[in-house]
Amino acid sequence: MAAEIRAFPCLSDNFGYLIHDPETGATASVDAPEAAPIIRQLDAEGWQLTDILITHHHHDHVGGVAELKQTYGCRVVAPHDRTTGIAAVDQRVAHGDIVKVGNLLARVLETPGHTLDHISYVFDSEKALFAADTLFSIGCGRVFEGTYPMMWDSLLKLRALPDDFRLYCGHEYTASNVKFALTVEPDNEALKARAEEVTRLRAAGQPTIPSLLGHEKKANVFLRADDPAVAIKLHMKGASPEQVFAELRERKNKS
Repeated sequence: MAAEIRAFPCLSDNFGYLIHDPETGATASVDAPEAAPIIRQLDAEGWQLTDILITHHHHDHVGGVAELKQTYGCRVVAPHDRTTGIAAVDQRVAHGDIVKVGNLLARVLETPGHTLDHISYVFDSEKALFAADTLFSIGCGRVFEGTYPMMWDSLLKLRALPDDFRLYCGHEYTASNVKFALTVEPDNEALKARAEEVTRLRAAGQPTIPSLLGHEKKANVFLRADDPAVAIKLHMKGASPEQVFAELRERKNKS
């Protein structure tokens, strides 16, 4: 039986995610921005929370952990970096580790840059990538703790996943990401198609996530910092991918 995934809003612009294994009844929350929406979704589905899979230590991704742990007694899985002060952690994971949620298997990728401890969870059988604040639809996370080369390397790890994987990211930032991306690539047909889709979805009050990774590879300029055409757009012909990525991120920071 295929896994069931639910996405729902948390806080002002975060996504909450539940992934459920129908065979065993196990259910994981990927991050826990706040407890109440997660509890409501669990109650609506009739599911019991067994696991929380944390991607990084920022409060808008772990704010609900303590209450959920107290309510359900669930296992809390977190990055191996113990210096970040995430509460109630039961298991630490690093790159290449496998986390089981019932019969579902999540592969851990270390994707630092936004934070040094950031990890992403890849459910290969479900073709689902939970990238939190490393990769957004038509964007990427700010580089707070890492370096631009570090973040670019993390994006390359995610770009290497198959085109038919679905991207589940941490925030509903797609509309603002599209607005910026069009300043760099106004003639990108895949980007223009995504822009129309995003406008339609948001006007209907619908989320823009998940998106297909194959579409992101064509429309998300941050995933193509090694494309010479992007460097030319930025008047950076001959620059390294890391330099091009840094310029893109700096421009986005100021947009």
